[in-house]
Amino acid sequence: MNLPSTIRAAADTLRDHGGQARAGGTDLTARAGIGRTSGPFVDLRGVAELRGSERRPDGSVRIGAMTTIAEIAADPLVTAGHPALAAAAARLATPQIRTVATLGGNLLQRNRCWYYRNPAFSCHQSGGQGCPARTGASLYSAVIDRGPCVAPHPSSLAVALLAYDATVRTHRLGVVPAARIYGDGDDPTRDHLLEPDDVLIEVTLPPPAPSEGWAHHRAAARAAAEWPLVEAVARVGRDGGRLTSVAVAVGGVARVPLRLPEVERAVLRDGEAPESLSAAAARVADSCSPLADNGYKVELLRATVLEVLEQALAAPSAKADVDTPAREG
Repeated sequence: MNLPSTIRAAADTLRDHGGQARAGGTDLTARAGIGRTSGPFVDLRGVAELRGSERRPDGSVRIGAMTTIAEIAADPLVTAGHPALAAAAARLATPQIRTVATLGGNLLQRNRCWYYRNPAFSCHQSGGQGCPARTGASLYSAVIDRGPCVAPHPSSLAVALLAYDATVRTHRLGVVPAARIYGDGDDPTRDHLLEPDDVLIEVTLPPPAPSEGWAHHRAAARAAAEWPLVEAVARVGRDGGRLTSVAVAVGGVARVPLRLPEVERAVLRDGEAPESLSAAAARVADSCSPLADNGYKVELLRATVLEVLEQALAAPSAKADVDTPAREG
């Protein structure tokens, strides 16, 4: 199959021949090795318009879907104006993977459920029926139940994009909020809602806020090269000393990355006193329904949300937290 050089050519090839788009290939290669995908693959490496970043006249930042994770982490446009995204990019996976993996690949990757990844099992994700994790080993499964499948979405970059109210542009959908490509998580067969012949083109981040506190935190079983058990990004805006906006997004806990509007409203309404923040973070438990093995995630989610809120509120120039190994239990 020829290497397409334009977005339209890539989309037409996917439409006419089937298969899957291949970006960095880190996940496709792994799934091909266990028989969870067999191609054909439409390689996007030759589509130059999918790469790079630029600041637009209105101050927003456009990032092409084939831009690598390492490039995003080091991009001055991102580190200066949208530092939580740069922090999430710099801390995911390993340096080797960040050099190859792409923005689009991270957003549209398949989940890491060990039942889906094991050819000996059948589930919704692999074309069968049922979710073995619900009655089996559920240590890393979702605790916010959104549908038949409880495999959490693995994208770190999506968490930051939701917190920044970013939009994405695809060949078929046009420009839509980033959250729309995931839906509600109620379809157990899909990790995202793009059709097979659609191509993710770019992400647009809104103009940076003039005075904003932010924080990013990953809680993982080990400090490096590990999927997060819980991940969170918080952004807060001020007008003088008055708190004017709060955004909190989380990952690793549901079928899709999520914003937490109930937490955001509580902080805006009740303020930033320690007891108010604790009460706001505790609201996440109301949405949780843990399985047999993952009850620890409820407290871990609460603590992680509280951590990013405290850091983001501490100062407009709040620093991203480093990866912290989490205790399971």
